[in-house]
Amino acid sequence: MAAKTVAKGLGAVALIVTLAIAIAYWVAYLNLDRFAWARAVLWMDADVSDYTRFPARQIAAGSEAYAYAKGQGYPDGLSASVRLPGGAALDDFLEAHHTTAFLVIKDDKLLYERYFNGSSHDAVQTSFSVAKSFNSAMIGAALEDGSLVGTDDPITKYLPELAARDDRFTRITIRHLATMSSGIHYEEHGLPWSDDALTYYSPDLRRLALDTTWIEEPPGQRFHYNNYNPLLLGIILERATGMHIADYLSAKIWKPLGAEADASWSLDSTANGFEKMESGINARAIDFAKLGSLYLHRGVFNGHRILPEAWVDMSTTPVLPTGIGTASYAWWWWTGHDPELGAFYSARGNKGQFVFVFPAKNLVIVRNGNAYGDADWRALMIAVAMAS
Repeated sequence: MAAKTVAKGLGAVALIVTLAIAIAYWVAYLNLDRFAWARAVLWMDADVSDYTRFPARQIAAGSEAYAYAKGQGYPDGLSASVRLPGGAALDDFLEAHHTTAFLVIKDDKLLYERYFNGSSHDAVQTSFSVAKSFNSAMIGAALEDGSLVGTDDPITKYLPELAARDDRFTRITIRHLATMSSGIHYEEHGLPWSDDALTYYSPDLRRLALDTTWIEEPPGQRFHYNNYNPLLLGIILERATGMHIADYLSAKIWKPLGAEADASWSLDSTANGFEKMESGINARAIDFAKLGSLYLHRGVFNGHRILPEAWVDMSTTPVLPTGIGTASYAWWWWTGHDPELGAFYSARGNKGQFVFVFPAKNLVIVRNGNAYGDADWRALMIAVAMAS
């Protein structure tokens, strides 16, 4: 009898828990376009298909696309020369480690272009934080066209409501945003209310960045990866240029690069949608490569001077150690050094989205994927660069 009573009690508890979970999910569903926590509960961790969930704004390509010439052995001439741990073949390794696209471009010629796990040349790849390196490029463009006066301008010059809320915001500059040293509080962990979740899922990103941020320490003291920084920069660019971010990117970067296809930038859910500045550029892998080529050539590509040479040099020069291995951080670019390859830098995004630039090798490498997999991607990029 006692065993039956215990079993009944456990069954009742299980039913109550199941009902509570069902109600929580139903409440989250009803609030999907109102609260970040609702999206975090239902959608959980970020996924490469998230661009299909968010509204988006077009990043229009121009009328003429730049086409890379084909190098010797294209499309997979590197396969035999890259030496990987355990003797794995490059193609097999990439396929097994959740890669969707892998491109190697040397001397502006495609040496290797392969797609895996159901992907293709025309497939949409999402950027995650590779978008931040496009943000860096837009700062350079805005300085060149006079929309921004200087990187040491206080952000409150463009966002006076922050100063009204806390005078300490006047000490933060555009430089501090772009080098991830603003001193603004940021908590990476703790779904569904962490700052990571809020800055990714919030239906109103402008309000989130302007009304809920608070200062933890003086700016410029240390590197702290913080997605409020690109959100604030996006609002600054909107106000300084009078344009939507996607339209400005199209005019200043995407069209001059000779992008092959229109891209899109995922938005929040406000009526005047705001680009998800910390992520959300959705494009073909070949067009992500052109950002790398633009920087490799120090601001010149497709017959155009697109960015100032001085900006490219400064924005890819290490500023702060990150505390992550030997990596340092520049202006929304990660930097590194290899004894044989010298200095290099990369745009990096969640799930293993990469654009690596190796100036000494005149080389750009792009990797997109559904997940990181069990791989040391920095080491693989160096191995590919050494073989190229």
